[in-house]
Amino acid sequence: MAPRSRRPERRQEPLSRERIVTAAVELLDTVGERGLTFRALAERLATGPGAIYWHITGKAELLGAATDAVVAAAVTAEPTGTAEATGTAEATGTADSPQDAVRAVALGLFDATEAHPWLATQLATQLSRTPWGAVAPRIFESLGRQVRAMGVPEAHWFTATSALMHYILGAAGQNAVNSASAASAGPSGRHVDRDEFLGTVSTAWEGLDPHEYPFTRAVADQVRGHDDREQFLAGISLVLAGIAALHRPAR
Repeated sequence: MAPRSRRPERRQEPLSRERIVTAAVELLDTVGERGLTFRALAERLATGPGAIYWHITGKAELLGAATDAVVAAAVTAEPTGTAEATGTAEATGTADSPQDAVRAVALGLFDATEAHPWLATQLATQLSRTPWGAVAPRIFESLGRQVRAMGVPEAHWFTATSALMHYILGAAGQNAVNSASAASAGPSGRHVDRDEFLGTVSTAWEGLDPHEYPFTRAVADQVRGHDDREQFLAGISLVLAGIAALHRPAR
């Protein structure tokens, strides 16, 4: 009887920091920060926790690396076509202008916070606790280069870039919170879609006291059915216009 030939063993991809971070992002997307444990990560990677600790020292480092990986992908989005896609080509010139590059970075971060529900919280945590880490400098650099390319005098680089960064992260983070609130179940246990959620807000604002809240009542109807991305980009345009008006290009 002829001896059986042994099947060649399936060779697994070597464990690396990149593989660990990719798996961590996937876990965060599905089970959130509480579900991200080294045991769950080890099961996903079909390895032991000790092998992971060889590359990552703890959960704080893992969260920081996952946040940086998502941010790195977001801020390297191609700016080409951004102006045409958002209807701003006439106001900002070519699609490769610094303003359009800022919009590309901004939209990349906006979309990332939508795609990764945990990201907004982690961004706030990373920027407040470890601003010397990789995340803050990466975002600041991607925006600062465009501020410099706009011709803003060097003495105003920090202020102008900070204003952009604060608006982008604040607005994107708030949008992520709004999306999560609109998608969550209401008091009755029934999920409320976005249009219904905004309709409820609009109706509540229309019912405010006209003497105390005349302005809020006046814009209440604009809340209903508005486009979050358009509103976000309109805010970017306001910040960019303010930078251009206050900080004329240096000669």
